[in-house]
Amino acid sequence: MKDFEEELKKLPDCPGVYIMHDDTDTIIYIGKAVSLRKRVRQYFQPSHDEGIKKKQMVENIDHFEYMITDSELEALVLECNLIKEHTPKYNTMLRDDKTYPYIKVTGEDYPRVMMARQMKKDKSKYFGPYTSIGAVKDTIELLNKIYGIRTCNRVLPRDIGKNRPCLNYHIHQCDAPCQGYVSKEEYTEKIRGVMEFLGGSYQPVMNYLQGKMEEASENLEFEKAIEYRELLNSVSQIAQKQKITNTDGEDKDVIAMAADDTDAVVQVFFVRNGKLIGRDHFHLHVGTEDKETEILTEFVKQFYSGTPFIPREIMLQSPVEDMEILEQWLTKKRGKRVYLRVPQKGMKEKLVDLAAKNAMLVLSQDKEKLKREEGRTIGAVKEIQELLGLQGLMRMEAYDISNISGFQAVGSMVVYEKGKPKRSDYRKFRLKNVDGPNDYASMEEVLTRRFVHGMEKEDEGFRRFPDLIMMDGGRGQVNICLKVLENLRLNIPVCGMVKDDRHRTRGLYFNNVEIPIDTHSEAFKLITRIQDEAHRFAITYHKSLRSKEQVHSILDEIPGIGPARRKALMQHFASLEEVKNATIEQLEQVPTMNRISARQVYEFFQKSGENGQVNGNSVL
Repeated sequence: MKDFEEELKKLPDCPGVYIMHDDTDTIIYIGKAVSLRKRVRQYFQPSHDEGIKKKQMVENIDHFEYMITDSELEALVLECNLIKEHTPKYNTMLRDDKTYPYIKVTGEDYPRVMMARQMKKDKSKYFGPYTSIGAVKDTIELLNKIYGIRTCNRVLPRDIGKNRPCLNYHIHQCDAPCQGYVSKEEYTEKIRGVMEFLGGSYQPVMNYLQGKMEEASENLEFEKAIEYRELLNSVSQIAQKQKITNTDGEDKDVIAMAADDTDAVVQVFFVRNGKLIGRDHFHLHVGTEDKETEILTEFVKQFYSGTPFIPREIMLQSPVEDMEILEQWLTKKRGKRVYLRVPQKGMKEKLVDLAAKNAMLVLSQDKEKLKREEGRTIGAVKEIQELLGLQGLMRMEAYDISNISGFQAVGSMVVYEKGKPKRSDYRKFRLKNVDGPNDYASMEEVLTRRFVHGMEKEDEGFRRFPDLIMMDGGRGQVNICLKVLENLRLNIPVCGMVKDDRHRTRGLYFNNVEIPIDTHSEAFKLITRIQDEAHRFAITYHKSLRSKEQVHSILDEIPGIGPARRKALMQHFASLEEVKNATIEQLEQVPTMNRISARQVYEFFQKSGENGQVNGNSVL
């Protein structure tokens, strides 16, 4: 295991989320902490023991990163968002979106206040998410009582006066709009009070409850006083604002920076469908005379000239130069209206402030690490660019083929942008038209399908073409790629990663010339990483196909496991080995499985293992 002592010393003593990566930069675990310093250090203490699963996770950690938040609540919600986005191997996966409830004010003529499990694009207003279902239910009940909001399912105003008022009217908990006892204007004013409370104006209601609690206590009505106290606690939980998830469901980028005399860090938060799902930071060299506005202006220009996705709204720490012209440029690139905004109040301003805090933390604690990382990524790309005599090299794609004597032949496409893997754009190909072990024909099919898809622009991962294609081989592989590009009338530079007799990269084949490369350079290390990643991705896909076929046949033998459960197990676990080693609790988490079926699978593999009938490793 690596020595993380220096990195652990830099951890802040504040709430946040930590993200563990393995040596391929894959996220393997995401967790939250009240104190990042205390929690993350625990993993690397010899006495620490959280079971075999966590021990295996720690052994696979190559590096970690973290994001600070303003509260434990925000860390909790951010952890949930990130786990759903990245599905790390060692996290216990959440089943659905029911973890955090919302409060919904319906879009009817006479609205109701309800709990919702998911946000939908309807006329309703959503508030949340909240971390306590009990607090949400108590608050809804309280708001209904205080404001006399209806809870019935009647369609109003159509059904006004058709039936008698319900019990809630007789116990003074509803003003009976179903009977016309309250006008639509009066009812709308009550709903406005509810909306103000849910929007953050909690004090009037809290003062009301505080007064009722004190009044009951003075009258020696202690049970009532306790009831008001519990309602007050529920309202207090609802009043904990968090900005990690917004109820508007929009896509946004949040950009903030921190700078000193020579360096700056720009932090970008990515909000998708209203949820903060990730971030990235960028290290810039600046001068003492450079102003924040100038730095952000240049960053926005460079960042959005290279990224394929532009959100509807970009929230900035401070105004940028030529704001209207930049908006027009971004709108043209996106094909829809784009807004550049500098929030001045509310949750949006606080989210920008949070991005700025994270930028300052990175700048102050990780300055040297960032410079090294820049050399490994952008610096290495510049070296490759100079070697090949290219300009504007940003995106590189590499391909590989995996098969066993032509069986289950598959292809892989990996993408690197600015020297970093962009896994969202990785693609897998199951070959359709090639019989037998023919790597050239297989590569031709993969490349043709990739660029045809790109020209059709149906898949966002294919839509953007690379600045350089890197083939895992020499002249033969390069010529296959050039043939495909020529047939499709595309002009993209292609180079081969030439290997020596020991299967190690020795140089680049470009424009019919083999270019030697310094094996100690960052360019060589990046090329090796790209080559290894393309190979790993292809092999992993090939293994999963073979493994799932084997899993399919073995699961047929287990009593009580029909087609639906077999399919669910195959989708949930990557290999037979994982199914075989799963606990009853892990098996029970698979959709369609219950305790009985989970035990049947578990006992089947335990018995088979004792008899030597099933060897999970053999299919891998």
